[in-house]
Amino acid sequence: MKPQKLNLFFEILGRGLRSGLQTTRTLALIIVPVYLIITLLGKTPVLHTIGRIFRPLMEFIGLPGEAVMGVVLGNTLNLYAAIGAVTPLELNHKQITIFALFLLTSHSLPIEAAVSRMAGVKVWPFVILRLGAGFFLAAGLNFFWI
Repeated sequence: MKPQKLNLFFEILGRGLRSGLQTTRTLALIIVPVYLIITLLGKTPVLHTIGRIFRPLMEFIGLPGEAVMGVVLGNTLNLYAAIGAVTPLELNHKQITIFALFLLTSHSLPIEAAVSRMAGVKVWPFVILRLGAGFFLAAGLNFFWI
């Protein structure tokens, strides 16, 4: 390889490594604390109480009541917080798929609502549509899962 191409290769490699490490750091700053908090709450009656309150609604879409924390974090913060919240729950493949489908449809609502408002979309119908679609799709997947 020519020295010029080799230098360019290492320059690109260095930028990629720095970018990858920065992204890993950013994600870890979100996922690790949420994971720890949910794990600690799981050792107390708090998470179980929240789960009991939301159990009927969450079971309708095929999730345990405790997964409501992941749904709320995914809808209000971002998907990485939701991942950190549900990882300690040890969901099975069906539940993970339902959870992912729900949040694929309705995630980061405050940020996306603000962007939509700037584009001229009314916020409340937008939020209700996204939450309703997520719930409807999750319930449908739960119902038709074989």
